[in-house]
Amino acid sequence: MTKLVFITQQVDPGHPALAATVPKIRALADRVDEVVVLADRAVAGALPDNCRSMSFGARSRAGRGARFSAALTREVTGRPVAVVAHMCPIYAVLAAPLTRPLRIPLLLWYTHWARTRTLEAAARAATAIVSVDRRSFPIDSKKVVAIGHGIDLTEFPCAGANGTPDFRLAVLGRYSASKGLETIVRAVRLALDSGLDVRLELHGPALNAAEREHRGQLERLVAELDLGKRVRLGHAVLRAEVPDVLARSSALVNNMEAGAPDKVVYEAAASCRPVVVSNPVFDELTDGLDIELMFPREDPTGLAERIAALVSLAPEARAQVGRALRERVAERHSVEHWADRILEVSRR
Repeated sequence: MTKLVFITQQVDPGHPALAATVPKIRALADRVDEVVVLADRAVAGALPDNCRSMSFGARSRAGRGARFSAALTREVTGRPVAVVAHMCPIYAVLAAPLTRPLRIPLLLWYTHWARTRTLEAAARAATAIVSVDRRSFPIDSKKVVAIGHGIDLTEFPCAGANGTPDFRLAVLGRYSASKGLETIVRAVRLALDSGLDVRLELHGPALNAAEREHRGQLERLVAELDLGKRVRLGHAVLRAEVPDVLARSSALVNNMEAGAPDKVVYEAAASCRPVVVSNPVFDELTDGLDIELMFPREDPTGLAERIAALVSLAPEARAQVGRALRERVAERHSVEHWADRILEVSRR
């Protein structure tokens, strides 16, 4: 019997940030006899029958640590094929003393620019580090293996033309300064000034004081640039609503700080939507197309030029760009490819 242990924060198909973890666990469950999920919280009924979930949630950090260690101790005695620590480096640090003596592979999945002491400790503790791309892990290590992002293409079918005469840009993600949203808003102003019929729709949460302040700054910028009828600063949408937001858009814009490839870019590409991006990690997704989709991060003029190039494309040519992007996601970033690679790396 093959068993895999997966450690994550939450298992919740409705969570605005962590819902994408659920199809990854399901894909792993298709490839082994049993997946044991250790999580702070897990929604009942979210996973297949061959998954067991256990919560290590507690009121205190010490309590969570104790419950975590007790649960993982029980599970590693059954010799799982691997233990996967998902996004939180502390999980790998805590798991290592239990997996190392038994020579159980410990994989750390992490994709972000933030380098911390805990992450450095986790990188030393892990048998292997898996990430979207070698550049999406902030530490130079021979342990890093690029395995794609793990997108469930069934959630994001190829959307047809949105049927609107104007060109609608979508932005999805937190109202964080790391998202480079000011540059996007300024680019829309430049595009309008050049005669383009462009609209911008942003959706995302403001989860803390800094993000709420940043949203307020954007509201003031929209007013200052007289964009109230062209730019909509919306709130967070449910996970199930993301495909609809993408379907009514003409393209997605992403200006995330380099090093953290937002999964929404791959979700938009899976939906056959052109993606205009600044993060160099996305070059493997956009290189070789008939149109340049990358722009310098702090350059609203450069972004406005990319938008203009997309607007100038004939509808069928734009649709062809979208279909080519979906093919690349299917080949390199599908959840099936991701799960296959997790198991390949665990057998090394």
